[in-house]
Amino acid sequence: MAFSTLPAPLRRIGRTGLAVVGITAALGVLGACRWGRPSVDVPVSNWPGYEYMYLAHKLGLDQQAGITIRPLQFPDPQTIVHAYLRGEVPLAQLTTVEAVDLCGRAPSRCPEIVLILNESRGGDQIAVANAIPSIKALKGQSVAVTFSTLGPYVLSRALEQQGLALTDVQLRNIPLAKMPDALRSGEVKAAVFFPPYSDYAARDGASRTLFDSSAIAGEVFDVLAVDPTFLRRHGDTVTALIRAWAAAHQAARRDPERAIALAAQREQLSPEEYRQAEQGLVYFSLEQQLPMLQPGGVLARNLQAVQAVQQRLKLTPEQAPIPTVSARFVKAAQ
Repeated sequence: MAFSTLPAPLRRIGRTGLAVVGITAALGVLGACRWGRPSVDVPVSNWPGYEYMYLAHKLGLDQQAGITIRPLQFPDPQTIVHAYLRGEVPLAQLTTVEAVDLCGRAPSRCPEIVLILNESRGGDQIAVANAIPSIKALKGQSVAVTFSTLGPYVLSRALEQQGLALTDVQLRNIPLAKMPDALRSGEVKAAVFFPPYSDYAARDGASRTLFDSSAIAGEVFDVLAVDPTFLRRHGDTVTALIRAWAAAHQAARRDPERAIALAAQREQLSPEEYRQAEQGLVYFSLEQQLPMLQPGGVLARNLQAVQAVQQRLKLTPEQAPIPTVSARFVKAAQ
């Protein structure tokens, strides 16, 4: 890592609860402002890089920043993507691959990127059944991915390095939570996932990792993506959210054991498993992010490269817009 939660009860959001979430997400900030302290709903799913919004709330750092974070637990990133597409949440912690995908699916709500949550340098993985000797041997085999997330992108990059393409394998759209069992039972020969799901799969020794995002450094970032209309109306709240996120990182550096214990418990990992999972992530301070979020900076170039790959794979329309990038909220949060 470059550096080194939770309200009770945490609201867990299933498919039947999304309509209520939509009302809350759209109106929660406006309603809370009547009482002087804005609140913001933050959709999250299990992934170590998303834990710092939880930590900010758990430690009261959101209150210190002048807001209330209300974490909304979703089953996986795919359901967050769908909730954003339906207009039920105004912001999301997602990969740049998913942000590009949103612009292709909902051009009028193409999000603005205001914060780099982390870069994945090993966190995203392709695990294969022990009988599979190499990535090249996946030709003709079934591979579990989630279509609305970065799975197809990571898989395509791994296959590309072996002279193969997505059309050379059988893609199976399987929820992340079901991938470990699918891999264990032989339903699929490989799975594209990340912690904690990759850790669940590794526990029985029936599979092993053959590829991870360290092989494509600089290509997979997690970001805070915000609906542009919401951002225009509630920019101060978004700035405070970023400030609380940065404070959570500072708190984790001061007391890493406490932060790891909280996050590991929520993700149903041992502290050591969680610590190892975070080794595949790089975090950037607000100061480091300022040049990265400039026009033509690292993130803008990443988005362009991701969109080019997505279009080549025919996963994104040719005329789709691309997410805009802004450093002004990070600058204001310093």
